[in-house]
Amino acid sequence: MKRNLLNQPLRLPNGTVLRNRLAKAAMSETLGTYDNRPTPELVQLYRRWAGSGLGLIITGNVMIDRRALGEPGNVAIEDESDLPVLRQWAQAVTSQGAALWAQLNHPGKQSTKGLNAYNLAPSAVPFRADMATFFETPREATPAEIQDIIERFGRSAAICKKAGFSGVEIHGAHGYLVSQFLSPHHNRRSDEWGGSPEKRRRFVLAVHAEIRRQVGPDFPVGIKLNSADFQRGGFTEDESIATIRALADAGIDLVEISGGTYEAPAMSGAMQEPKKASTAEREAYFLAFAEKLRAAVKVPLMVTGGFRTAAGMNAALRSGALDVVGLARLLAIDPDAPAALLRGRDSVQQVRPIRTGLKAVDRMGIMEVLWYTRQLKRIAKGGEPRPAECGLSAFLKSAVDSGWGTFRTQRLRARG
Repeated sequence: MKRNLLNQPLRLPNGTVLRNRLAKAAMSETLGTYDNRPTPELVQLYRRWAGSGLGLIITGNVMIDRRALGEPGNVAIEDESDLPVLRQWAQAVTSQGAALWAQLNHPGKQSTKGLNAYNLAPSAVPFRADMATFFETPREATPAEIQDIIERFGRSAAICKKAGFSGVEIHGAHGYLVSQFLSPHHNRRSDEWGGSPEKRRRFVLAVHAEIRRQVGPDFPVGIKLNSADFQRGGFTEDESIATIRALADAGIDLVEISGGTYEAPAMSGAMQEPKKASTAEREAYFLAFAEKLRAAVKVPLMVTGGFRTAAGMNAALRSGALDVVGLARLLAIDPDAPAALLRGRDSVQQVRPIRTGLKAVDRMGIMEVLWYTRQLKRIAKGGEPRPAECGLSAFLKSAVDSGWGTFRTQRLRARG
């Protein structure tokens, strides 16, 4: 291999330097308590990853509102009551030289039935018929509720800064609330928050502005954004480029490119079509979009999804289309993979499709979350992942755990 570009440092627009070009992208850990507080298991998990040599580590979903959870066991940051554990979490990573960013999120409509008392969205658009069993039709958010959510993003970011986190990432992809506001399929409003591409992107720009107001100019703020929703009438590549241009002008420090939603899970590779050999060698799912985007903006770009080899990662960096390589599922089955990649060697593990044999489940792509979450929990307890774990068995155990978690969350909310 030519010079290993993964080892190069990267300076962000605000002057922050990442020690190398390898990042751990967000994966849902669900290692919080059922009343949504951080735990020592999160500290253990992230200490293991930081020791692998990663330059940037992005947490799984950190919710800005305990009333709006994506899953049982999400961590929610609304106030400073959990600062001691949050500081331990941050210290476990930053003391080893890596940067730790909290991924801040609001699920909007994308939360399973029964978990929250109600779900908000830009508009009351239901899920497709085969998913309506799992997801309720949301209620359209009022202007006052929208403003409250914006302020919560800023408050959560400020608490993360106080706890010693290195930065935050807005989750604007994968069909969650920010993504819903951007999509004409989910956002059918006719007020100041919808009705045109410019108005649909007002929400994400307001979230970014409020975070920046509360954390100042020197604290990195990034965003994970869809290249497209891959849904009929959804967020398109042209709208994505226009949104990223607006965010770059507003001072965003890093843009992570992904794509898809729960209804169209492109981010997991579940929708990726067979590729020609020359295309497959490029590995990353969203590299073609990154190349198009690079011609439009100069902001640092991170691409997550599909990378398999050190050679493929180096080729992508050498092309100039991206600045940071994002890894997720590989780090759930080989938490030490970055150490090998930074030496120019490949991981001994390969990410594989997770199937249960149940068509309705496999079509949703949810095993790309549930199966890998089980591996993270093993690492968090000081054990090792099980790359060969059966998909069906993992689904059944996860369904039981999720049902119990939803019940416990409801009970704790009722008492509180």
